[in-house]
Amino acid sequence: MRRPPVPATVLALLAALATVLLGAPTASAAPVPAASAATAAVRGGDVLYGGDGRRCTVAFNARRDGAYHGLVAGHCAGGVSTWYADAARTVPVGTTAGGGFPGDDHGVVRYTNTSLSYPGEVSLGGGAVRDITGAASPRVGQSVCHMGRVGGLRCGTVTAVNVTVNYGGGAVHGLFRSNACSEPGDAGGPAFSGTTALGVIVGGSGNCAYGGTTYYRPVIEVLAAHGLTLY
Repeated sequence: MRRPPVPATVLALLAALATVLLGAPTASAAPVPAASAATAAVRGGDVLYGGDGRRCTVAFNARRDGAYHGLVAGHCAGGVSTWYADAARTVPVGTTAGGGFPGDDHGVVRYTNTSLSYPGEVSLGGGAVRDITGAASPRVGQSVCHMGRVGGLRCGTVTAVNVTVNYGGGAVHGLFRSNACSEPGDAGGPAFSGTTALGVIVGGSGNCAYGGTTYYRPVIEVLAAHGLTLY
């Protein structure tokens, strides 16, 4: 995202107020390692690994002027410059290219490793994928599904739009909400209706054992802010 990592005290407040479900690029002359079969492609719903060890989920892949980018949650990616496709951090995938938190909660990773592919799909688990063909604004009453790193594939209905959530680190505006449950660690996951992208998971309350709600950054706002399009 764009500023140093959120302090531990702020993260504690975030967890208390709502369940968090939820850089300048560094050049290197070293050759980019070849991708293994397990990391040959990065899709929406897959995880990227920061140079500091953190994990952030890609919501959707997008493109601008022939360059490929991944959309992530802003509060997750702040302060990280370099991203990897594998937990061992041996396959560099790209660098942070923008984002914001609080106020907004979104981030963009610019993919730089041409040994990998970046399909316009989201992973649904078990090898299944969903092709994403466009993006739209969410509507109250619309069906929505999301894919979380911890909670997996969950579906429900959009219950509110233009929502503000007050976190310990500041307010996040312009979100939409659904009654689909999610778990801590799901932030950054893709939300979609059919083949249409709707949003990026940023947080929630409750969990999938007892029910709850999930909040999302509308994806069309992220795309517009960075001049990106889905494909």
